Amino acid sequence: MRLSLLRLLAASGTMLAAWAGGAARAQAPRAWEMGMQPAASQIKAEIISLHDLVLIIITVITLFVGALLMVAMIRFRASKHPTPTRTSHNTILEIAWTVLPVLILVVIAIPSFRLVYFEDRVRDADVTIKVTGHQWNWEYTYPDTGNIDFTSYLIPDDQLKPGQLRLLDVDNQLVLPVGKNIRILETSADVIHSFFIPSLGVQRYAIPGRIIETWVRIDRPGTYYGECNQICGTNHSRMPISIKAVSEAEFEQWLKDAKTKYAKAGPGDGAETLAAADVRNQLAADRN
Repeated sequence: MRLSLLRLLAASGTMLAAWAGGAARAQAPRAWEMGMQPAASQIKAEIISLHDLVLIIITVITLFVGALLMVAMIRFRASKHPTPTRTSHNTILEIAWTVLPVLILVVIAIPSFRLVYFEDRVRDADVTIKVTGHQWNWEYTYPDTGNIDFTSYLIPDDQLKPGQLRLLDVDNQLVLPVGKNIRILETSADVIHSFFIPSLGVQRYAIPGRIIETWVRIDRPGTYYGECNQICGTNHSRMPISIKAVSEAEFEQWLKDAKTKYAKAGPGDGAETLAAADVRNQLAADRN
């Protein structure tokens, strides 16, 4: 009961801080930022809650062990206690320092396993997207909404517009609806990548030949940034993720426009944005 209350308070505090910071503000790394990015999904709130619980436990253990060390150094130092005790066993103490760590691990394990299974998959998905990692761009497919398919490339530094973030903004954003259960299926076309969006609590490896599933339910509109955090080659640091979370009505309108926009711009058919062309040319130059 106490653990549930602690987790609820931690999650509520995180959500209030996020809302206080602005409902549609972009969620991206900030200079000198400490702690995690504010939660924009229930999964992320649960992750922060578990982190806070473990941090409390670790802090208590550290203070307790530190106090024991101080007592040992002060009370049993050679000048004050020249003849050390010959006690080698204490049944109660032996049981205590065996049982207590086990209980602590159980307290940590229960919410940990619960969170792992919670993140794993969603039963009733409203939207499904497939994410394919490439060296070095992301391919997004909407299999249950007209099979829309497009690639997302980093915007080069010389093409950034005012307000866009270096090494984070892309030419084609992944657009998702707010308040919907979104199934994410991940795979890779070449090497192992990692689809990681900190503020949404999404992180799964994209592995060639396998489909890895996770899900997310975004709480509020905004732009959420992430990156591939698996070292996947020369341009590993240049395949960011930008997610635009919109209302259901805006998402439906985007789907209509996307069916036209990407009708002839599928991957591999020769159609690419200026940013994509620049990245491709740079990769060719690097290889040569």
